[in-house]
Amino acid sequence: MFTRRALLSCWGALTMATLVACSPDKPSFKAIDITGADYARGFTLSDHQGQTRSLSDFKGKVVVVFFGYTQCPDVCPTTLGELAEVKRLLGPEGDKLQGVFVTVDPARDTAEMLKAYMANFDPTFVAFIPTPEQLAVVAKDYKVYYKKVDGKTATSYTLDHSAGSYVYDPQGNLRLFSRYGSGPQALVQDIRTLLK
Repeated sequence: MFTRRALLSCWGALTMATLVACSPDKPSFKAIDITGADYARGFTLSDHQGQTRSLSDFKGKVVVVFFGYTQCPDVCPTTLGELAEVKRLLGPEGDKLQGVFVTVDPARDTAEMLKAYMANFDPTFVAFIPTPEQLAVVAKDYKVYYKKVDGKTATSYTLDHSAGSYVYDPQGNLRLFSRYGSGPQALVQDIRTLLK
């Protein structure tokens, strides 16, 4: 005959087994898992080819979004160079990666300049050029910081800005925030996980 304590113990074990059986295995990522976040939900802007496009246009690919500017001395070229290396390391799966760059310097980053800049890293990467008003809205939605730092002349300014990248899965869902300096190998592993 079961005691009340034994019955409660059995019920507790059964409940735990059911919960474990019902919860799917959560993937392990190197980047910060922000699945389900209520920000960085996408945008519609003009790209460096003059076309109005949205992030949803890239469904079927893992999309990595980075905010920066062409005259950035270090963070931006390093990030885009690493992203190009990630695409190379992915081999045949590299075609399933879309690099997206959003300029935080629309005053100087013209379509022609951005087209040449993207070609330095990977010609399939797409750059977006928001108006100053659009940039303010998109930056707020993405929690991106940017601030003009005056230089010796009116056009020699620099910009302080956030340095991480947002990663979307092939279904267009925001999944990860990749910190600057994480290195290509970590992102390769995360992208392969998202492509499974």
